[in-house]
Amino acid sequence: MSREYSAAAEQSDTIDKSRIEAFSDGVIAVAITLLVLDLQVPAPDDTGSLGHRLIDLWPNYVAYVISFVAIGIMWTNHHTMLRRLVGVDHSILVLNLLLLLCIVVLPFTTSLMASYLDAPSGGHLAAVVYAGSFLVTSSVFAGLQWHLLLRRPHLLREPLTGADRRSILLRSAVAPPTYLVAGVMGLVTPYLTLAVCVAMGMFYLLAPLLVRRQQTPAEAGRSGSTQDGGDGANG
Repeated sequence: MSREYSAAAEQSDTIDKSRIEAFSDGVIAVAITLLVLDLQVPAPDDTGSLGHRLIDLWPNYVAYVISFVAIGIMWTNHHTMLRRLVGVDHSILVLNLLLLLCIVVLPFTTSLMASYLDAPSGGHLAAVVYAGSFLVTSSVFAGLQWHLLLRRPHLLREPLTGADRRSILLRSAVAPPTYLVAGVMGLVTPYLTLAVCVAMGMFYLLAPLLVRRQQTPAEAGRSGSTQDGGDGANG
């Protein structure tokens, strides 16, 4: 009787996931759009050619591309994560809001990095803040993955094997310590921070392809609905 009551209580607390998907997509879309606001058109003047002034904006271009790819991968993995679920509960709503809070800060830290990358001073601190924003975001993402897979398995659309869970959680766990290293590297030079962030982006873009190549057709069909995307937050 107690198990039946517990199962009924869990089911009654379940919320349709369509609203959290729509809200999250909207917030992430705004965040990724705000990145372009830092690509400002040079004002016409007599101090130099337009071409040279466009070239001088290269830190903005680099930071924009890195952060755009990072947020894009987050959105892809967030979609994959929610697709595994039949519904959500209050704890998932709260953790998801915390994740979105972190994501919407990324346009600010991206602008900070672009502005101070080649400045005489402030570049090291800007790099630490930039890497730190991705460190916090990836940590919250990994925590949300852990909560869903280990604390809320009854909300999964299909049961996952222990190997699948470990694979998903391992890919999520790669990002936080890597961004910690990126922040430390920023104390040496901001360019090392950018290099680590680029490497993380490449990892999460290529990881799903490498996993699929190593799988047999049967394994690919079984895990296709659970492991699409890199399953981690990256930047």
